[in-house]
Amino acid sequence: MTVSLEQLYRCHFAVDLGAARTRVYVKGLGLAVDEPSAAAVNTRTGALIAVGELAEKMTGRTPEHIRVVRPICGGTVVDIEMAQRMLRHLLGDKLRRALRRKPRLRAAVCTPHDADPLARRAAVETLVGLGARRVEMVDTLIAAAVGCGLPVEQPEATMVIVCGTASTQIAVLSLGSIVTSVRVPVGGEAVDHAVVQHLRQQHALLLPSQTVRPLQLALRGNGLTPHGPERTEIHGRDVTTGLARSVQVETAAVRDAIHTPLTGLLDGISKVLRDCPPDLVADLAERGIMMVGGSARLPGLDVMLSEATGMPVRTAERPDVCAVQGLGAMMEGKIQPMVLDPTGS
Repeated sequence: MTVSLEQLYRCHFAVDLGAARTRVYVKGLGLAVDEPSAAAVNTRTGALIAVGELAEKMTGRTPEHIRVVRPICGGTVVDIEMAQRMLRHLLGDKLRRALRRKPRLRAAVCTPHDADPLARRAAVETLVGLGARRVEMVDTLIAAAVGCGLPVEQPEATMVIVCGTASTQIAVLSLGSIVTSVRVPVGGEAVDHAVVQHLRQQHALLLPSQTVRPLQLALRGNGLTPHGPERTEIHGRDVTTGLARSVQVETAAVRDAIHTPLTGLLDGISKVLRDCPPDLVADLAERGIMMVGGSARLPGLDVMLSEATGMPVRTAERPDVCAVQGLGAMMEGKIQPMVLDPTGS
């Protein structure tokens, strides 16, 4: 673990800066903010027009002088000033005043395991701009594992897959530390792109940017499995004429299009298992793999990984908020470190 549990216990709030959504956990209050990581800016005046859910709805619908920006990409803050402005509006005046009254305000933030020093510094400066006197950094992998209830602090192997928007992190954890890990450049965006390209090439249909993810969830709800419905109606714009059009799409074809980019995850899992000690691999064969992250809900992903690895694969109950909930659990003192027996027995 990057920091000790004692240091995290002193923190007052925690932030999970995701490319898709930003989440803030306030000690004693719980999850206070869960909004898209988007901000709408007037390019003529520099004024901030909207943030969060409202800014997300503006994507692709704004005039030329209004631009929707995303200050966070792949778990890294790429625009510190805009990220600070977005966080201030998401927190609101009342919550920010309550935090400012804390003596020596401390914050915790999730960072990717292989984040470079520049990315870590950007995350720290973002929270320092909100008034934090000290910022503790925790690996996203460990925070997510704690948030979904895995025994991270025990001498047992646990494998967690954090499915993000731009990339996926895979790791084996034991005794509160990362034994081996790898980041695969495959995430929700790659799956969205695969669906869009499939519909464009096979049906000459162009989907709006805000329709791809609801489409995947709808297919998942209809059962995007070999036993699900054979066809699903999809609305979009004809590539040739530009007119609105509806088509009947075979769910099996969409499933194949989604699974194609996800094969990169299998290579990442194989690499992690090859670098892992044999004793820990034996534990994983029994305990299986836990999937967290917003893209963990992709239809058929758990079944595909289970069939390919031969290990049980589970998805957390609320995979999208596991990381920030894990930070909150450590701040609240709900996670206790392993205590050695003083008798030595």
